[in-house]
Amino acid sequence: KILDILKDNQVKAAFFVTTHYINSNKDLIKRMVDEGHLVCNHSTNHPYMTKLSEEQIVEELNKTGNKICELTKKKPILFRPPYGDYNDKLIRICMENGYYVIQWDVDSLDWKELGIQPVVDRVTRNVNNGSIVLFHNNAKYVSEYLPIVIEKLQSEGYEIVPISELIYKDNFYIDNTGRQHKKETNENN
Repeated sequence: KILDILKDNQVKAAFFVTTHYINSNKDLIKRMVDEGHLVCNHSTNHPYMTKLSEEQIVEELNKTGNKICELTKKKPILFRPPYGDYNDKLIRICMENGYYVIQWDVDSLDWKELGIQPVVDRVTRNVNNGSIVLFHNNAKYVSEYLPIVIEKLQSEGYEIVPISELIYKDNFYIDNTGRQHKKETNENN
């Protein structure tokens, strides 16, 4: 239903998946790619990544990354840590392994199952230019609130694009809220 809604509204999205999700939904993964969506890495076992050793982090990245690549023929470059749990070590290891770490600035809180209107209100009141919104594909009311959110944001002039079109890929830093900022360069140095 999510893919149908996105297609009907001509919206491309990023889906962050685990190995379990890939193994259980191969046809959906292929459809995501065929319809122009990004399939991205969300770890293998959905752990708190900051509690893992460097070797365990690399294993979490590679197992799911390899599965995505095997199925889609594209190496994922985006990683969203489960629970939003990250630190400098995780970011360094991800970047060394070809991943950009993604966070969000608007959490729909759809996983709390508060109903349709609370999600619509929370998202549409908090979105700004460049916002990254977190939704969950298994949220109870997703097929009901998603078209409303899309329509409202588009009517307000927002263009909904995949994360890969929003992020800086060089000369940036990440602040304590997870938001990227362009580094100032001084051409006189």
